[in-house]
This record gives sequence, C-alpha cells and structure tokens, in this order.
Amino acid sequence: MTTDTFTTCLWFDGKAEEAANFYVSVFENSAVERVVRWPESGPGPAGAVLSVEFTAGGQRFVALDAGPEFTFNEAVSLQIHCAGQREIDHYWTELTGNGGEGGPCGWLKDRYGLSWQVVYAPLPGMIADPDPERAGRVLRAMMGMGKPDAAGLERAYAGE
Repeated sequence: MTTDTFTTCLWFDGKAEEAANFYVSVFENSAVERVVRWPESGPGPAGAVLSVEFTAGGQRFVALDAGPEFTFNEAVSLQIHCAGQREIDHYWTELTGNGGEGGPCGWLKDRYGLSWQVVYAPLPGMIADPDPERAGRVLRAMMGMGKPDAAGLERAYAGE
C-alpha cells in the first residue's frame, strides 16, 4: 500500500453534496475538501455532482452520486464512541433529525439511510468484563435501550 489510511466511499442517489455538507455540520474536525462535477464530455449531466471528498470527525470519505442502483442497509454501520451523555444526545439528535430514525441498542439510521451506532465509550469494556453477572447486567440494560443512557449503563455495571 502507498498509504496507511483508507477512504470510505458512500453511494448516494442525487444527494452526495447535501449529505457531505450535513455530515460536516454534525462532526467536529470536518470539512468538504473537493466537489468533482461531470465534465461537458459526460457521461453524466455536465456540471452535476459526481463525487464529494470530505472529512467527518477526522475520517476520510467520498460521497459518490451514482444513482439508485444501490442503497444503504444495516450490514454496514459507522460507530460513534461518545465520552458521555452530552455527546450521545448530540449525535442522536442530529442524526435522527429531519427524517432519520432511532433504533434499538444505540443504532439509528440518518435521513440518507446510513446506519450508525451511538456507543457510550466505556460500554465495550463493560460488556467484556470478566465478571459474567456484571457484563450480563450491562448487556441486558443496553438491549432495553434505544438511545444509550450512560448513567443507566453505569448503574447496571455497578449492580444498582
């Protein structure tokens, strides 16, 4: 490989630039870097968006405006590890707003159909705790939640 990084390409149907601008507005350390448009020689409509290169939360993405052939599904999701409830609330609200929808266990779909997991950052360690009772309490608590409740997870971990 010539680089130690990779770029995630997201396929959109006419909404690549809109989606890139949305993601840049939601995450810190984000910017739209380049919008590539179809040239006069085609094959797409001259001047229409072909792709948008952007960074969201420090991660590189390309939003490709490639038509309706493919859509997002839950087989791929992006995880957001949140330090506390304030971050959880921010990302949950932003990503479910204007047509997004919340799901179980911290999963949601944004308005473009892209799946996200809003994760309380200590959660993976809690679930991996060597004490099976402690880990089980946390897992059961999480499975009963939509939007993660950091305090509720901490209470379950502590056995309260």
